[in-house]
Amino acid sequence: MQSIILASQSPRRQELLHRITDDFEVIVSNADEILPGGISPEEAPVCLSAVKARAVAESHPDKLIIGADTVVILDGRILGKPRDKDDAFAMLRALSGKTHTVVTGCSIIKDGRERSFGESTQVEFYPLSDREIEDYIASGEPFDKAGGYGIQGKGSLFVKGITGDYFNVMGLPVGRLNRELKAFLSADND
Repeated sequence: MQSIILASQSPRRQELLHRITDDFEVIVSNADEILPGGISPEEAPVCLSAVKARAVAESHPDKLIIGADTVVILDGRILGKPRDKDDAFAMLRALSGKTHTVVTGCSIIKDGRERSFGESTQVEFYPLSDREIEDYIASGEPFDKAGGYGIQGKGSLFVKGITGDYFNVMGLPVGRLNRELKAFLSADND
């Protein structure tokens, strides 16, 4: 596989991309992540992944760029990264005992060609006590994660079950991305 640029500063995405290839570098996109009006919560991460990838592709047009963005959706509303302890508490309280959707959008760009897709995973939480939420917030883990939890860390203790790709919840659907990359690159050879 050819050299890739990952347009993401997420250490989790970098770790997961190593499952596909070790031949990549990270260049963080400084694009404004502004969504067009009327876009659905499910389409938002796909749109933002393309914005990030396009911004990096402008200065590296001959390279293969991967952009990604992950959102947590509950009751039709996107839960972003918590602003503070109160926001984290409110998010985790809202997720308690419910099933939510995690959508990761991915975009692949090279030589003006672009392929984007979204992957969805359903995550069900156990009912959480205020003490469980407070202890989790005290760990510091919620603050750089959409929805205020990390399934790969202590947040895993809240998860009753998932339907879909576990790695998607971490921020990169590696199985699907691998297949999409192969299809994208095989189109180069047609």
